[in-house]
Amino acid sequence: MIRLENVSKVYRKQNDDIRALDDVDLSVEKGEFLCVKGPSGSGKSTLLLTMGGMVRPTEGKVLVDGADVYAISGHERAVFRAQNIGFVFQMFHLIPYLTVIENVLVPALAAGRKPDRAEAEALLKRFNMTDRLRHRPSELSTGERQRVAMARALLNKPQLILADEPTGNLDPDNTGEVMGYLTEFHGNGGTVVVVTHEELTAEHANRVVHLKEGRIEAE
Repeated sequence: MIRLENVSKVYRKQNDDIRALDDVDLSVEKGEFLCVKGPSGSGKSTLLLTMGGMVRPTEGKVLVDGADVYAISGHERAVFRAQNIGFVFQMFHLIPYLTVIENVLVPALAAGRKPDRAEAEALLKRFNMTDRLRHRPSELSTGERQRVAMARALLNKPQLILADEPTGNLDPDNTGEVMGYLTEFHGNGGTVVVVTHEELTAEHANRVVHLKEGRIEAE
């Protein structure tokens, strides 16, 4: 489903080049649950965002379902992401001035389709958030914000979820809940890629790769 071919990402900072990814070759099969582990600064987030069409590599190709995601325009790439990929982030990235229901509906607009409020409400009911539809993110607990982020990621029925340290700000109970949602998505045929440094999160994957200084170290 995903193929990274000789992917490098270099950030140029004045006279110093930072090589976040260094000649990475990696494949993710359809229906796989892959965990990418590594310490802070190893390039995990850059790898995930490069997979998701959000950070253009300096060198190499990123193929999703055989399509080179950086060979299309920025607008086409944004629509492709919205239609095919759900993102879950450690910091949630909810829009602060929108309500819970409005935040969940955002991906529909990005995908170019009419928002379906009933569909969003059904998702939020599944995440036990029915009584929070008109709340804003600042009025939610940390665990509730991540539930909203999960509902948002699932709205467009993606084939793939990319999760960047999705349990990094959560207590053990909420960690188990979020990983349960990701495991359920995977069990229903979805593909999941999680980057993390946590053992508990990695235990849910059926394959683990290690990233160190921008290179795949071992499986």
